[in-house]
Amino acid sequence: MRLNLLAGLFAATVCLAVALPSAAAERSAPTIGQQREGVLFWTQAQREARFPRMYELFPSDRAAHGAQVHALPQGRPLAVAGRDASAWLAGYMDRYHIAGVMVLEDGRVRLQRYAKGFGPDRRWTSFSVAKSVTSTLLGIALQQGYIHSMGDTLGSYIPELRGSAYADVTVQQLLTMTSGVRWNEDYADARSDVAQMYLGACADGRAHVLSYLMKMPRQWPAGTHWNYNTAETDLLGILVQRATHRSLAAYLSQTLWQPYGMAADAYWIKDECDGSDTGGSGLSATLGDYARLGQFMLDGGRIGGKPVIAQAWLQGAVHRQTGVDEPGRGYGYLWWTDTDGSYAAIGIFGQMVYVDPARKLVIAQVAAWPQATGKALVQARREFVAAIKRAVDDEGKPASP
Repeated sequence: MRLNLLAGLFAATVCLAVALPSAAAERSAPTIGQQREGVLFWTQAQREARFPRMYELFPSDRAAHGAQVHALPQGRPLAVAGRDASAWLAGYMDRYHIAGVMVLEDGRVRLQRYAKGFGPDRRWTSFSVAKSVTSTLLGIALQQGYIHSMGDTLGSYIPELRGSAYADVTVQQLLTMTSGVRWNEDYADARSDVAQMYLGACADGRAHVLSYLMKMPRQWPAGTHWNYNTAETDLLGILVQRATHRSLAAYLSQTLWQPYGMAADAYWIKDECDGSDTGGSGLSATLGDYARLGQFMLDGGRIGGKPVIAQAWLQGAVHRQTGVDEPGRGYGYLWWTDTDGSYAAIGIFGQMVYVDPARKLVIAQVAAWPQATGKALVQARREFVAAIKRAVDDEGKPASP
């Protein structure tokens, strides 16, 4: 109870400080890092109003789109057996605060719906979907030779980590969240690591996560234990940016957003201390471009018929590399995997890019769940995905005589 009260007071402080007059703000305004941590404790109304504007609320880099657009032609509307598809979808979206859903089959739009004032031209923050994008950029950097090997140690790319618990952790272990370094990712706990990692003062021009992670102790031998850790994906983002000498947004634009044909600019939130883009969250894009990202993965990481991602990364990314806390599910290289060969980029508050190669399906969803995560919310999302799969499968069955 006391912890929840502290979290509420912290969130209220963040929200009030943003609205104070300038003179008072100079004395008491929270730092950018504090404001970012405050997002975890926003009210429902704040989430729905601000998730489409994150790149306006926080310093961000632009990932420019190009002149050519990867078309998403309209396909035959998807029928959900035994239900009024429109009413069923509207009910799902209203109950779980879903702002947009798009389903592609073989590159064609089978289902598309928006709510809560959201629309095709607006962007929505992705939270941990960004982790999967950062991992994808590493796969491209590996293909282009900026990253030499996934067996490289982090200390060889980020000298500040030498002498820390991360010095000998490999790129592959970072990709699978098996560093073995202690971490608490409880989104409801204002004292957890994930709620604290951006709160400290900037030091020596280092990104928040570098200063935070340099001090963390080892809990398990590297490579032996999976533990979900957002800061480590920020760390992966720093690695990619240092290796390529470009921001994540610039590299995303040059290697994927423009060449593949995304329809609108994307934006990536920057760390206030060193200006690097935060690889674990902060990417905003349109629903259609999230769907195009899934289609790019379904296409095998190819643009114009040519692979742009290292095959070693691609095979590891979309297949189970380590077990997780849920039976039957796994984790690849910052992509979640399922036993049927499907895989997904998943973010808190209901964000998702789901890829089902067997059915040639992509399902993109953006949302403002009433809490970061929870069993009932996750189950509802799974049931929605399962319903879409059944609808596609039912179309392939012969008609009853």
